[in-house]
Amino acid sequence: MIRVDHLTKRFDVFTAVNDVTFDVKQGEVFALLGPNGSGKTTTLKTLVGLSRPTSGTVFLNGIDVHREPTRAKSFASYLPQRVSFPDTLTAREIIRFYASMRKLSNDIADDALASGNFNGWSDKIVGEFSGGMVQRLGLAIVSMPQAPILLLDEPTASLDPQGVIRFREFILEQKSQGKTIVFSTHLLAEAEQLADRVGIFVQGRLVAQESIDSLRQSFRDKGTIEDLYLHYVRVNNHAEHHE
Repeated sequence: MIRVDHLTKRFDVFTAVNDVTFDVKQGEVFALLGPNGSGKTTTLKTLVGLSRPTSGTVFLNGIDVHREPTRAKSFASYLPQRVSFPDTLTAREIIRFYASMRKLSNDIADDALASGNFNGWSDKIVGEFSGGMVQRLGLAIVSMPQAPILLLDEPTASLDPQGVIRFREFILEQKSQGKTIVFSTHLLAEAEQLADRVGIFVQGRLVAQESIDSLRQSFRDKGTIEDLYLHYVRVNNHAEHHE
Protein backbone atom coordinates (compact mmCIF):
# COMPACT_ATOMS: atom_id res chain seq x y z
CA MET A 1 0.00 0.00 0.00
CA ILE A 2 2.88 2.39 0.87
CA ARG A 3 6.46 2.01 -0.36
CA VAL A 4 9.35 4.35 0.31
CA ASP A 5 12.60 3.55 -1.55
CA HIS A 6 15.87 5.24 -0.56
CA LEU A 7 14.18 8.54 0.25
CA THR A 8 16.55 11.45 0.82
CA LYS A 9 15.51 15.06 1.38
CA ARG A 10 18.05 17.87 1.69
CA PHE A 11 17.49 21.53 2.45
CA ASP A 12 20.68 23.23 1.19
CA VAL A 13 23.44 21.54 3.21
CA PHE A 14 21.09 20.03 5.80
CA THR A 15 19.90 16.45 5.25
CA ALA A 16 16.48 16.07 6.87
CA VAL A 17 15.87 12.50 5.64
CA ASN A 18 18.78 10.24 4.78
CA ASP A 19 18.29 7.17 2.56
CA VAL A 20 15.08 5.94 4.21
CA THR A 21 13.37 2.77 2.98
CA PHE A 22 10.23 1.11 4.35
CA ASP A 23 6.95 -0.52 3.35
CA VAL A 24 3.54 -0.40 5.01
CA LYS A 25 1.09 -3.14 4.11
CA GLN A 26 -2.63 -2.69 3.58
CA GLY A 27 -4.46 -2.59 6.90
CA GLU A 28 -1.25 -2.03 8.89
CA VAL A 29 -0.66 0.68 11.50
CA PHE A 30 2.89 2.01 11.39
CA ALA A 31 4.12 4.51 14.01
CA LEU A 32 7.03 6.86 13.42
CA LEU A 33 9.06 7.58 16.55
CA GLY A 34 12.03 9.85 17.07
CA PRO A 35 13.30 13.07 18.65
CA ASN A 36 12.27 16.47 17.33
CA GLY A 37 13.99 17.16 14.02
CA SER A 38 14.68 13.51 13.28
CA GLY A 39 12.85 13.46 9.91
CA LYS A 40 9.37 12.20 10.77
CA THR A 41 7.43 15.24 9.55
CA THR A 42 9.50 15.60 6.38
CA THR A 43 8.87 11.94 5.57
CA LEU A 44 5.11 12.35 6.02
CA LYS A 45 5.08 15.52 3.90
CA THR A 46 6.92 13.64 1.16
CA LEU A 47 4.41 10.80 1.34
CA VAL A 48 1.55 13.22 0.74
CA GLY A 49 3.37 15.16 -1.97
CA LEU A 50 3.98 18.38 -0.03
CA SER A 51 7.76 17.95 -0.14
CA ARG A 52 9.63 16.75 -3.20
CA PRO A 53 12.41 14.24 -2.52
CA THR A 54 15.98 15.10 -3.37
CA SER A 55 16.34 11.46 -4.38
CA GLY A 56 14.41 8.23 -3.97
CA THR A 57 10.78 7.36 -4.68
CA VAL A 58 7.50 7.24 -2.78
CA PHE A 59 4.49 5.16 -3.80
CA LEU A 60 0.91 5.19 -2.52
CA ASN A 61 -1.16 2.24 -3.70
CA GLY A 62 1.48 1.52 -6.34
CA ILE A 63 1.43 5.07 -7.75
CA ASP A 64 4.50 7.29 -7.76
CA VAL A 65 3.50 10.35 -5.71
CA HIS A 66 5.70 12.74 -7.66
CA ARG A 67 4.99 11.46 -11.16
CA GLU A 68 1.20 11.24 -10.67
CA PRO A 69 0.55 13.43 -7.61
CA THR A 70 -3.17 14.00 -8.10
CA ARG A 71 -3.92 10.33 -8.64
CA ALA A 72 -1.68 9.19 -5.78
CA LYS A 73 -3.06 11.73 -3.28
CA SER A 74 -6.63 10.64 -4.02
CA PHE A 75 -5.84 7.52 -1.98
CA ALA A 76 -4.68 9.41 1.12
CA SER A 77 -6.01 11.70 3.81
CA TYR A 78 -3.46 13.82 5.70
CA LEU A 79 -3.44 15.55 9.08
CA PRO A 80 -0.55 18.02 9.43
CA GLN A 81 1.33 18.63 12.64
CA ARG A 82 -0.16 22.08 13.13
CA VAL A 83 -3.83 22.41 12.22
CA SER A 84 -5.47 25.81 11.77
CA PHE A 85 -8.86 26.95 10.51
CA PRO A 86 -10.58 30.33 10.03
CA ASP A 87 -11.53 31.63 13.48
CA THR A 88 -14.85 33.10 12.37
CA LEU A 89 -16.33 29.89 10.92
CA THR A 90 -18.08 27.20 12.93
CA ALA A 91 -16.88 23.62 13.08
CA ARG A 92 -19.89 22.57 11.01
CA GLU A 93 -19.18 25.18 8.34
CA ILE A 94 -15.55 24.14 8.11
CA ILE A 95 -16.20 20.44 7.87
CA ARG A 96 -18.91 20.98 5.26
CA PHE A 97 -16.47 23.11 3.25
CA TYR A 98 -13.92 20.28 3.24
CA ALA A 99 -16.69 17.83 2.34
CA SER A 100 -17.65 19.97 -0.66
CA MET A 101 -14.01 19.97 -1.82
CA ARG A 102 -14.11 16.17 -1.81
CA LYS A 103 -17.56 16.17 -3.42
CA LEU A 104 -19.07 14.58 -0.31
CA SER A 105 -22.54 15.22 1.05
CA ASN A 106 -23.41 17.34 4.09
CA ASP A 107 -24.73 14.15 5.71
CA ILE A 108 -21.25 12.60 5.55
CA ALA A 109 -19.78 15.80 6.97
CA ASP A 110 -22.29 15.87 9.82
CA ASP A 111 -21.66 12.20 10.61
CA ALA A 112 -17.92 12.90 10.85
CA LEU A 113 -18.64 15.88 13.07
CA ALA A 114 -20.82 13.77 15.37
CA SER A 115 -18.10 11.12 15.61
CA GLY A 116 -15.66 13.80 16.80
CA ASN A 117 -17.64 14.23 20.03
CA PHE A 118 -17.63 18.05 20.11
CA ASN A 119 -19.92 18.20 23.15
CA GLY A 120 -22.31 20.80 21.73
CA TRP A 121 -19.59 22.94 20.14
CA SER A 122 -20.32 21.99 16.52
CA ASP A 123 -22.01 25.33 15.80
CA LYS A 124 -19.60 27.54 17.74
CA ILE A 125 -16.88 29.48 15.94
CA VAL A 126 -13.45 27.87 15.89
CA GLY A 127 -11.91 31.00 17.41
CA GLU A 128 -13.43 29.88 20.71
CA PHE A 129 -11.93 26.38 20.48
CA SER A 130 -9.06 25.06 22.58
CA GLY A 131 -6.06 23.56 20.80
CA GLY A 132 -7.39 20.09 21.54
CA MET A 133 -10.79 20.89 20.02
CA VAL A 134 -9.09 22.18 16.87
CA GLN A 135 -7.14 18.92 16.71
CA ARG A 136 -10.38 16.94 17.05
CA LEU A 137 -11.82 18.90 14.13
CA GLY A 138 -8.77 18.00 12.06
CA LEU A 139 -9.24 14.31 12.83
CA ALA A 140 -12.93 14.53 11.90
CA ILE A 141 -11.97 16.05 8.54
CA VAL A 142 -9.34 13.37 7.93
CA SER A 143 -11.90 10.62 8.52
CA MET A 144 -14.42 12.00 6.03
CA PRO A 145 -13.25 11.01 2.56
CA GLN A 146 -12.95 7.29 3.35
CA ALA A 147 -9.47 7.29 1.84
CA PRO A 148 -7.70 3.92 2.25
CA ILE A 149 -4.52 5.58 3.61
CA LEU A 150 -4.33 7.91 6.62
CA LEU A 151 -1.16 9.95 7.23
CA LEU A 152 -1.22 11.66 10.63
CA ASP A 153 1.52 13.94 11.96
CA GLU A 154 1.43 14.20 15.78
CA PRO A 155 -2.34 13.57 15.88
CA THR A 156 -2.55 13.60 19.70
CA ALA A 157 -0.87 17.00 20.06
CA SER A 158 -2.95 19.23 22.38
CA LEU A 159 -5.53 16.55 23.07
CA ASP A 160 -6.86 16.17 26.60
CA PRO A 161 -7.22 12.66 28.11
CA GLN A 162 -10.72 12.28 26.66
CA GLY A 163 -9.41 13.30 23.26
CA VAL A 164 -6.53 10.81 23.48
CA ILE A 165 -8.99 8.02 24.33
CA ARG A 166 -11.16 9.06 21.39
CA PHE A 167 -8.08 9.04 19.13
CA ARG A 168 -7.30 5.46 20.15
CA GLU A 169 -10.88 4.49 19.33
CA PHE A 170 -10.59 6.35 16.02
CA ILE A 171 -7.45 4.42 14.99
CA LEU A 172 -8.98 1.08 15.94
CA GLU A 173 -12.16 1.95 14.02
CA GLN A 174 -10.18 2.93 10.93
CA LYS A 175 -8.04 -0.19 11.15
CA SER A 176 -11.15 -2.38 11.44
CA GLN A 177 -12.24 -0.89 8.11
CA GLY A 178 -8.99 -2.01 6.50
CA LYS A 179 -7.33 1.41 6.45
CA THR A 180 -3.55 1.72 6.24
CA ILE A 181 -2.32 4.21 8.84
CA VAL A 182 1.01 5.95 9.38
CA PHE A 183 1.27 8.31 12.34
CA SER A 184 4.08 10.08 14.13
CA THR A 185 4.02 10.51 17.88
CA HIS A 186 6.06 11.38 20.94
CA LEU A 187 3.68 9.35 23.12
CA LEU A 188 5.39 5.98 23.17
CA ALA A 189 2.42 4.37 24.92
CA GLU A 190 0.27 5.26 21.91
CA ALA A 191 2.66 3.46 19.58
CA GLU A 192 2.76 0.45 21.89
CA GLN A 193 -1.03 0.25 22.09
CA LEU A 194 -1.93 1.00 18.49
CA ALA A 195 0.89 0.16 16.09
CA ASP A 196 1.62 -3.13 14.39
CA ARG A 197 5.15 -1.89 13.77
CA VAL A 198 7.25 1.11 14.69
CA GLY A 199 9.96 2.94 12.79
CA ILE A 200 12.53 4.83 14.86
CA PHE A 201 14.16 7.89 13.30
CA VAL A 202 17.42 9.38 14.54
CA GLN A 203 19.03 12.34 12.76
CA GLY A 204 17.20 11.67 9.50
CA ARG A 205 17.88 7.95 9.40
CA LEU A 206 15.42 5.12 9.96
CA VAL A 207 17.46 3.09 12.44
CA ALA A 208 14.84 0.43 13.30
CA GLN A 209 11.55 -0.84 11.90
CA GLU A 210 10.12 -3.82 13.68
CA SER A 211 7.11 -4.99 15.59
CA ILE A 212 7.16 -4.07 19.25
CA ASP A 213 7.22 -7.76 20.17
CA SER A 214 10.29 -8.27 17.99
CA LEU A 215 12.03 -5.33 19.59
CA ARG A 216 11.37 -6.74 23.04
CA GLN A 217 12.66 -10.16 22.04
CA SER A 218 15.83 -8.57 20.67
CA PHE A 219 16.48 -6.75 23.94
CA ARG A 220 15.23 -9.00 26.71
CA ASP A 221 16.95 -6.90 29.37
CA LYS A 222 14.92 -3.82 28.39
CA GLY A 223 11.32 -4.30 29.40
CA THR A 224 9.51 -1.24 28.03
CA ILE A 225 9.22 0.52 24.72
CA GLU A 226 10.66 3.62 26.41
CA ASP A 227 13.84 1.70 27.23
CA LEU A 228 14.07 0.33 23.70
CA TYR A 229 13.48 3.74 22.15
CA LEU A 230 16.12 5.41 24.33
CA HIS A 231 18.57 2.62 23.52
CA TYR A 232 18.21 3.19 19.76
CA VAL A 233 18.44 6.97 20.08
CA ARG A 234 21.50 6.80 22.34
CA VAL A 235 23.38 4.23 20.23
CA ASN A 236 22.69 5.95 16.92
CA ASN A 237 23.43 9.44 18.21
CA HIS A 238 26.74 8.08 19.48
CA ALA A 239 27.49 6.45 16.12
CA GLU A 240 26.65 9.67 14.24
CA HIS A 241 29.00 11.72 16.38
CA HIS A 242 31.86 9.30 15.71
CA GLU A 243 31.57 9.11 11.93
